Amino acid sequence: MSGTSAEIVGRDAELSRLTRALDAAAAGRGSALILHGLAGTGRSTLMGWTEVEAAARGCTVLSTSGVEAERWFPFAALHLLLQPIGGEVAPPDAAADVHRVALAVFELLTEAAGRAPVVVLIDDLQWVDVESRAVLAFVARRARGHALLVVGAARTGDPHHYDSFGAVGLRLVPLGPDAAAALLDRRAAGLPSGLRDLVLAEAAGNPLALSELPEALTPALDDGDQLPLTPRLETAFSAHPHTCSRECRLFLLALAAEPDASLHVLLEVTAALAGAEVTPEVVQEALGTDLIVLTGRRPAFRHPLSRPAVYRRAGVTEQLRVHRALAVALHDDPRRSMPHEAAATIGPDDPLSVRLEAVADEALADGDVTTALTALRRAAPLAADRGRGTGLLIRAVELAEQLSERDHARRLLGRADLRAAGPVDRGRLLVVSDAAAVDLSEVPQRIGDMVAAAARAHDAGAVDVAENLLWRAAMRCSTQNPPGEVRRQVTAELDRWRTGPENTITLAVPAHADPFGRGTAVLPLLAAGPGAPADGRALHHLGSTALALGEDTLCVRYFGRAAARWREEGRLGLLARSLMAAWPRVYLGQLAVAADEAAEGRELALRSGESNIWLGLTGVAALVAAIRGDTETAALLLRELRTEQDIATLPLAAGLEGQATGMLSLFDGRASEAYEALSSQFPTGSPYPMSKWRIVPDLADAAVAAGAEAEARRLLADLPELARRLPSEQMVVADLYAAAVLADEGEAAHRYTEALRALPSTAELARARLHLHRGRWLHRQRRYLDAREPLRAARAAFDRMGARPWAEAADRQLRATGETHGTPFAVGAVLSAREREIATLAGRGLSNREIGQRLRLSPRTVASYLYRLYPRLGISRRQQLAEQLEKNPEAT
Repeated sequence: MSGTSAEIVGRDAELSRLTRALDAAAAGRGSALILHGLAGTGRSTLMGWTEVEAAARGCTVLSTSGVEAERWFPFAALHLLLQPIGGEVAPPDAAADVHRVALAVFELLTEAAGRAPVVVLIDDLQWVDVESRAVLAFVARRARGHALLVVGAARTGDPHHYDSFGAVGLRLVPLGPDAAAALLDRRAAGLPSGLRDLVLAEAAGNPLALSELPEALTPALDDGDQLPLTPRLETAFSAHPHTCSRECRLFLLALAAEPDASLHVLLEVTAALAGAEVTPEVVQEALGTDLIVLTGRRPAFRHPLSRPAVYRRAGVTEQLRVHRALAVALHDDPRRSMPHEAAATIGPDDPLSVRLEAVADEALADGDVTTALTALRRAAPLAADRGRGTGLLIRAVELAEQLSERDHARRLLGRADLRAAGPVDRGRLLVVSDAAAVDLSEVPQRIGDMVAAAARAHDAGAVDVAENLLWRAAMRCSTQNPPGEVRRQVTAELDRWRTGPENTITLAVPAHADPFGRGTAVLPLLAAGPGAPADGRALHHLGSTALALGEDTLCVRYFGRAAARWREEGRLGLLARSLMAAWPRVYLGQLAVAADEAAEGRELALRSGESNIWLGLTGVAALVAAIRGDTETAALLLRELRTEQDIATLPLAAGLEGQATGMLSLFDGRASEAYEALSSQFPTGSPYPMSKWRIVPDLADAAVAAGAEAEARRLLADLPELARRLPSEQMVVADLYAAAVLADEGEAAHRYTEALRALPSTAELARARLHLHRGRWLHRQRRYLDAREPLRAARAAFDRMGARPWAEAADRQLRATGETHGTPFAVGAVLSAREREIATLAGRGLSNREIGQRLRLSPRTVASYLYRLYPRLGISRRQQLAEQLEKNPEAT
């Protein structure tokens, strides 16, 4: 496969080296190059490019390639090479005199090079016969001083395998993430995001895989353990039968079927399949195929695609045999042995299906969702009863959704016979199916459907399904503002169940469905926390309850603990949801951490298909950027939000967009625009959505700047009563802040004193803003010396948080009081714990991928962190990190 340099992605260094070699050969300074790498790394593509480029320069191009079937025929490759120039190769009986043939070939090529530069191309050197290889090595070592370039390409991971050529070795490594993505997008534009991520992960930067995998996966991707491959990929990534013994192929097959098996188990299974004793020499033979590596005593495939290639190339009979042998070898560990029993079984087997379901239940109890998913998927086709098989598949779909494997979930759902689904299974489907997509026109009906399904599931004894459905119905009340009767329908169903306060659903459902009616009773229970060690689900319920009520401190605490659980269990979609803790962190003054969590959550939500979470976290990220004075980033994020059609259906995301827009206008001195953007979030006649009360301080600031205090007081007339009914942090802060900032001049002194006294201790951002307003008020009263103390407090707090616009405003106001000295502020010098970790590891020389592996982040997220860190630390290169951190330990 050839192409122009513009068509070849990620091989700029190799193309540059080949170009220089062609230039040197044309000038009479010949050389030899060997392109070496594993299967599919692009050797043939570069050889094709070299052939086209050399011909375009007027060179004489001679090419040959090794053929596996001809590797035992003397001079077979050389014969093909010399045909174009009429060269004769010695007959087979002269094979012993390789040196004489080599001298003749060298003379023939140098004579041709006297007329025009000669470029010799030898592909698949690993299959070239020994005699031809010796002759070509002789020529390559003597190319210098002639207009002769020898370029070979070989499939090998050993850079010294062709030292006899005296050539410069060019090792073809996998493409980097950006180049791999660019190549895939060029080969398969418009690939669904889930499938695109799968191809990028499985291809691992291999150009052939990036080009071929979409063709194999797109038409009909099944839900088996092994990926489907094209014939070309199967051939490239598996062992060749002519160069690998039967025992070696069986060893590789056993590893493909059970990649986590120990070396002892693999040898035991290989012996059982071969029907004879197998020695450790088979491992050495397998290493010689370049398909595997050995780390300690643990073998593993070099490339992810070698596993499915070896497995599929073996054929059905051998696949069944290897699974039976593995089931026997692993019989002491049911979680590992029973999936192999299932894979070796053809047709229904109810007892095995029941045992696999038990394995899934046990794995779920231990938090091992991946094992549970595999067990349920294996159990479903073994069930004789169609309804039971459908139920198992739907349970598997639930788990796939929890792991954010949405493409996998859809494929599993496609295998289910939904006509056989009972009320519980239909309830599960309502949770995970795409039919539950957000649509404002159907909000009351959708919530009603979920409540009815929850009731049926609860009556059928499926309490976990019922609770999940009712919680989701309540969440919709919180985010989509349905009529009051719908909210009462949700809480009435919870009342019917008579659950106790130890169940987190008892707190979560009323908090979301009826915060002003039932929130006060929930607050002390929420503060007390779970009475027993809570799992990730319970912690997430508590975090969402705190978020719904406006208890920011508790929300951050519970979501943080839930995020740690989800991170351990690899549940990326749920982790993205828990990272919504970034939102309340803004009001606690933790802007650096909020920015970090919003960035990570956005990426995770994008990767896991959590579009609503992505919208919400994008709004949070825009708000944080605005408060930190990064107007360019804030504007970019807002443009991203506004291009999303779904934002109109989600009050939360729309509210954050309006809030961030208003803050940018306010900081830019456009007070009327700011007030218009912020006041539009306060429709009259309803206390919902709850999220609008977070905007009260911003609305009050904009009202003062725009001279609209009276109108703002009218919009917030119900706030004191609502804060009395729900005395959460958010509502208390909103009430105290508005009362002080919007107060008449005669009441302002008392209101500021009361607000600063009664404000929750954790409301750092609101406290600093009140200090700023109080200082301004004192300045207007010409009490310049009195104004300095609150203004200093405000400046120090804003500086500590990294709130640049407010810090600068406080500093300007201080100077207006006549203060010309003080501690200079350096907004942005503060790093969060996560930023410090990443900066320290990068300063030690670790790559983005290595840092990501240590901290369980993607390389792209690490790169994003570093991109934001450089300007804040006053550096421009990665190499400066260690020095800068050593100079500035206070940057933590």
